[in-house]
Amino acid sequence: MSADPTDHASPTKAGPPAARLRRFFDLPGPKGLPLLGNALQIKPEAFHQILEGWTEQYGALFRFSIAERDFLCVSDPALNASVLKQRPEGFIKGPRLVQVCKELGFHGVFSANGEAWRRQRQIVLAGLDPAHLKTFLPSIEVVTARLRARWFSDAQSDREIDLMTDLMRYTVDVTTCLAFGRNLNTLEGGDHDVIQQHLNVIFPTLARRVLAPIDFERWLPKPGLRQHVEALQGAVQKFIREERQHIERRPELMQRPENLLQALIAACDRESAGLSDEDLSGNVLTMLLAGEDTTANTLGWLIWLLHDHPDEWKRARNEVDAIVGAGQIPRSTDQLSQLDFVEACANEAMRLKPVAPINIVQAAHDVVIGDVAVPSGVFVTCVMRPAGVDANRFDEPKAFRPTRWIDGTHAEGERMMGAKRVVMPFGGGPRVCPGRYLALAEIKMVMATLLANFDIAQMRTPEGGPAEYMSLTMSPVGLTVHLSPRAVSTSS
Repeated sequence: MSADPTDHASPTKAGPPAARLRRFFDLPGPKGLPLLGNALQIKPEAFHQILEGWTEQYGALFRFSIAERDFLCVSDPALNASVLKQRPEGFIKGPRLVQVCKELGFHGVFSANGEAWRRQRQIVLAGLDPAHLKTFLPSIEVVTARLRARWFSDAQSDREIDLMTDLMRYTVDVTTCLAFGRNLNTLEGGDHDVIQQHLNVIFPTLARRVLAPIDFERWLPKPGLRQHVEALQGAVQKFIREERQHIERRPELMQRPENLLQALIAACDRESAGLSDEDLSGNVLTMLLAGEDTTANTLGWLIWLLHDHPDEWKRARNEVDAIVGAGQIPRSTDQLSQLDFVEACANEAMRLKPVAPINIVQAAHDVVIGDVAVPSGVFVTCVMRPAGVDANRFDEPKAFRPTRWIDGTHAEGERMMGAKRVVMPFGGGPRVCPGRYLALAEIKMVMATLLANFDIAQMRTPEGGPAEYMSLTMSPVGLTVHLSPRAVSTSS
């Protein structure tokens, strides 16, 4: 258990004097069991919902524990923003997460701390900036055209589409095109399609092991896991070998890399960069995993919400038809930038169905959060959704109303703080998601393609909508569709 710093904690600038601070161990929270704490009350696949329920019961600051690990749960958006802003010095990635990432082979910018994170972050940001995205838009168009062709084939054959499978194939193909100069073409299957099988095992394993009271899987891994890890690492090593050969043939790429993988290799081969081959491989895998899961899940939730709100679907389609053209796909970043209502729909989906509903960090030293003295070593769990569905911050908070992101109608609390600062779909502070520009471009590309080319003839979901399943991100479960082609010309 952590020591209590109340006697020597110094207040933050916005905090109360130390004498008025609450002790961490005096906070309310769910009652646990000796040794296990609240471990038996937590299901990893519903962890976010459990924390949201406890937030309603115990308030914006409460404590719980999983075995020997103490957690502070925070749902106030101003406090969450402050915590995220103090990374990586004040709050770090926890040792369990780092250890599991290393064992699974993708210890990179996502799990790194301190100076190692700074080195890797700079390179990853350079590879995912908006200028780079503009250069590679033609590659994204190729992948989008393949998605449209796949959906046309399914529509003409009246096949039911497992929407999340297709969206994850799409996001993997886009990520590999942009970041690694490789088009895996998982949308059309072939040998590379097996990569999907490996990716779909890794994320659940990580989430399960990080939240387990005792990480038994470190010594007793699930059957077959090692084969998935080794196969995925083998594919990544092949990408790296081929790209090194490409650089050998064109040495100027060391100074002017054309994709993220080349930039990582160039940095790895410069002694001053301090990047190892392990860092290189870890970041490639990190981009694959992150590029697949988060954007695909956001798209899944958005498609369901728009289908469930026909007026908003119609308005989004009218915008796409006016800017992109019926039967077309976007052809320029200028077209994407004009899709204001589609972007508003995405923002609203991320408010109601955030794919990153929790963000867990560890206090690197004694710190004050709000009026609570938090000991070093405590895990701070930022719970993101409660503020986004708070009636004091948003009018009709449970309603899907994209216009709130355009016309400025909102409650007083939202005006004071700013809607995006409340919702924070890509996190905040120095470790804000480096792929946010790519994610938004993919969302607009897919939605414009769907709206311009197809009608949803039927959507089948569980009663009440898709179930929320938490791995490292929150995905919709049970989302299948039948598409039909729109009655427009589809020539391009």
